[in-house]
Amino acid sequence: MDKVVRSADEAVAEIVSGSTIGVGGFGLCGVPNVLIKQLLDTGVDRLEVVSNNCGVDGWGLGMLLAEHRIRRVVASYVGENKEFARQYLEGEVEVELTPQGTLAERLRAAGSGIPAFYTATGVGTQIADGGLPWRYDAAGAVAVSSPAKETRTFEVADGQQEFVLERALVCDFALVHAWKGDRHGNLIYRMSAQNFNPLVAMAARFTVAEVEELVEPGELDPAEIHTPGVYVHRVLGLTEQQNDKRIERRTTRPRPTTASVDGGAA
Repeated sequence: MDKVVRSADEAVAEIVSGSTIGVGGFGLCGVPNVLIKQLLDTGVDRLEVVSNNCGVDGWGLGMLLAEHRIRRVVASYVGENKEFARQYLEGEVEVELTPQGTLAERLRAAGSGIPAFYTATGVGTQIADGGLPWRYDAAGAVAVSSPAKETRTFEVADGQQEFVLERALVCDFALVHAWKGDRHGNLIYRMSAQNFNPLVAMAARFTVAEVEELVEPGELDPAEIHTPGVYVHRVLGLTEQQNDKRIERRTTRPRPTTASVDGGAA
């Protein structure tokens, strides 16, 4: 089945207001920015986003956040997005902070047909006990807090240990960015862009992928495929957009002077 679409508009056409969307990426690495920008242009709002973080100011999911298109975020950290922090603290967006490994496993579980699982992460904290602020009101008081979760004690190698029950995160849609992809939707992510992309791709009922290099079926080595095409429903081949890759935090040092290169001799 040929899943390639001709435009970003066609790629995200099924996404409607109020949807839950899983978005790949970590910081600025592997972010499906072309699809996010097109989603912004469609005007959809009241979105619930599941992603490691919510982009940065003016880039990635930060674009949707700045236009108040996101009502709720499930993420592992607020990061360096000042607008994200402001909206959370001022009660404009609800945030369910989840330990990063737990977030990854909740997505993987959704794609594997596992409704819930037990983990030791978060036991003895507000993650398990409840009371973690999800949304503040305009006065800065907690309006919505996390509920307590089920815990259970299991026999482990060195005795008994308490675990907390975490539920799978099933999304309506997923947006991912791949290095290579074929017309059947098989995807390969490059290096650290593998991050959350494979996880959200398998956790959604409908997955849309933007790919830097679109190839014909059979050209990808089956042993190198990260996301099988069975999880992908739309493929958008990128052109010049693939060269627009930003650095989250640029760190440089002064260029060496002629004197330092020559050992100090003038």
